[in-house]
Amino acid sequence: MSPILDVQGLKTHFATRNGTVKAVDGVDISVDRGDTLGIVGESGCGKTVLALSIMRLIPTPPGRIVGGKILFKGVDLLTLSEQEMRGLRGSDISMIFQEPMNSLNPVLKVGDQITEVVRLHEGLSEAQARDRALDMLRLVGLSPTSATLRSYPHQMSGGMRQRIMIAMALVCNPELMLADEPTTALDVTIQAQIIDLINKLKDEVGTSVILITHDLGVVAQTARNVAVMYTGKVVEHSGVLDLFAAPLHPYTRGLMESTPKRAAKKDGYLAAIPGSVPNLYELPSGCSFRNRCPDVMDICAQEEPRLVEHAPGHQVRCWKYE
Repeated sequence: MSPILDVQGLKTHFATRNGTVKAVDGVDISVDRGDTLGIVGESGCGKTVLALSIMRLIPTPPGRIVGGKILFKGVDLLTLSEQEMRGLRGSDISMIFQEPMNSLNPVLKVGDQITEVVRLHEGLSEAQARDRALDMLRLVGLSPTSATLRSYPHQMSGGMRQRIMIAMALVCNPELMLADEPTTALDVTIQAQIIDLINKLKDEVGTSVILITHDLGVVAQTARNVAVMYTGKVVEHSGVLDLFAAPLHPYTRGLMESTPKRAAKKDGYLAAIPGSVPNLYELPSGCSFRNRCPDVMDICAQEEPRLVEHAPGHQVRCWKYE
């Protein structure tokens, strides 16, 4: 069975006064039907830009998709007109954006924001759209009442707003949903509820999910496959179990070691990856991680490593495994 989404060699660049920023630089990922792909990495590694590129929501200027393919059910989204993309967004492909308080319209009732999506894409009447919105409130664990529909975003808690965003994303039963940091800024209890909700909805609705996060614990609970990104590139890609059992790339190992669970098993101190993410205007030659890498070799400064398959289904971008 062919994947529902197949991204090949995607490149998204931003033109700035200081030069060209290669926010996404040759990314290859795929998502099977009904599966969840986790994408992890530090802030600024290109996760959100990748999602916005798939949705064709990159602001132009200064951003521009300069290469690659985004195949959704075999159709390259980069060849579609803006009108054709508007027909797909919200219906076939949807996205949960970061910070629902900033993503929801503060002057519109949440009920109007949910019903707008389904009326636009499915042409339902006002009464039919309202019934669908109540069904979605019930599905995401909110009170399915007129009072909830009449509420404004500022009258809701962070967890409730996040559930409204999920309801908007799923109201048209999309085949692919992109969730960008859906648990950020939520307390641990609400995070667990949102994770359970995404897993439940994936099973009930059959939606494929791309889950973008910096939290490896969230990935472990939701995803079957995971891609680790650094400076706009995928540096490791594998099944979740393989990644947690035997991480290959030094950057992935650094992320693992910096988690509280790993620290508790050692001396109780959190490990840290030395240095900082390099300036995307002036990436070092060769491997972009070499200035922070404990396994750096001479060749790392001379040539960029390729993404190679070290074991079946486990790819890594590191000279150590070439």
